[in-house]
Amino acid sequence: MDKIIYEAYNNILQHDLVVALGCTEPIAIAYAGAKVRDVLGRMPEHITVYCSGNIVKNVKAVTVPNSGGGKGIEVAAILGVLGGDASKELAVLEAVTPEHIEKCHALLREGFCTCELIENVANLYIVIRAAAGNESAEVVVKDYHSNITRIVRNGEVVFSKEEGLAQTERGGVSEKNLLNVRDILAFAACVEPGDVQEILERQITYNSAIADEGMRGHYGAEVGRTLFGEFDNTNVKLRAKARAAAGSDARMSGCPLPVVINSGSGNQGITVSVPVIEYAKHLKVSREKLYRSLVVSNLIAIHQKRFIGSLSAYCGAVSAGCGSAAGIAYMMGMNYESICNVITDSITNVGGMVCDGAKPSCAAKIAIAVEASIMALHLSKCNHVFRSGEGLVKDDIEQTIASVGRVARVGMKSTDVEILNIMLDKIEA
Repeated sequence: MDKIIYEAYNNILQHDLVVALGCTEPIAIAYAGAKVRDVLGRMPEHITVYCSGNIVKNVKAVTVPNSGGGKGIEVAAILGVLGGDASKELAVLEAVTPEHIEKCHALLREGFCTCELIENVANLYIVIRAAAGNESAEVVVKDYHSNITRIVRNGEVVFSKEEGLAQTERGGVSEKNLLNVRDILAFAACVEPGDVQEILERQITYNSAIADEGMRGHYGAEVGRTLFGEFDNTNVKLRAKARAAAGSDARMSGCPLPVVINSGSGNQGITVSVPVIEYAKHLKVSREKLYRSLVVSNLIAIHQKRFIGSLSAYCGAVSAGCGSAAGIAYMMGMNYESICNVITDSITNVGGMVCDGAKPSCAAKIAIAVEASIMALHLSKCNHVFRSGEGLVKDDIEQTIASVGRVARVGMKSTDVEILNIMLDKIEA
């Protein structure tokens, strides 16, 4: 395989499959909060948080981990300031104590934190400004959850990162432009297991653990537990979607267990991995085969997201579920054409399911996305595929992925605005 493509794909996996504690949007706010306190060098007297609409949408209804059940922007920001460790990035709230939680509740009552919606910015955009006496600090996070692009102290810019550089450093736009289905499958077939073992073992361990917790505990609407209890749980398809949903049940309701994310999302990280892990157990494949299948599932999901964007009105469970089905198809020995058919039948079926924010019901959307993608897998096994000209289906898989991505990124932009307006109760009579 071409060395440049091999290294690019390996870099993408290393940079994208990172650990996060809790839903990544509130955690990004907490990370910025911890960082702004570090920059200020003391406890602020007041902070102001400015967020893009998509951040507001994804923080409004999700429980912040290690918060005692708290939800929302203020809780995430204040906990980050009080007990966050910015050096841990998306695991920033790992060391929060009961004392921090108690103090957070007191500061909430005192109006310590002010929140404002900021418009006409990137979909993922957070600014936190902190003040204490005559001193001030500001931290800006943009484009992805741990990407600090600007730091200001007492009116002086002390750090600034150019957007293009930020993306390149992260295995970003330039490397992701090299992604295509054929090369992803070739990379999965030839990758040295040692190059990906550490990150994939972490994904297997962490994401399986939170799925286990979701199956044990009473989280959210208990989608995973309900599916498992009401249907034939000896069926691997049922187990795949139930356990993926259970991981989201736990995560959206404040479970403090970490997950390995995909495309900036813990729910997508769970969806892209847990079904593949379940099928690996069912098919009794080797650990190496599981690694290679997870390479496919993760990279296929990331490939789709480069067209969709990090945050939008398009539910990321769809692209992640598609990735997991492609990984399972690879595990079963299906060829390039058949895997392309799996992708086509998956994303042109449930593609367009709306994202109305991070919340407990995300687990149900994950179950639907996994169900649709596994149906696509079985359609492809029987040589059935949606044909070019039928809706968004194009002549080849890369065009089809791009066409669905265009609908998500461009076509659903106004949908995103309306969802946010409804969530903020900005509804005209």
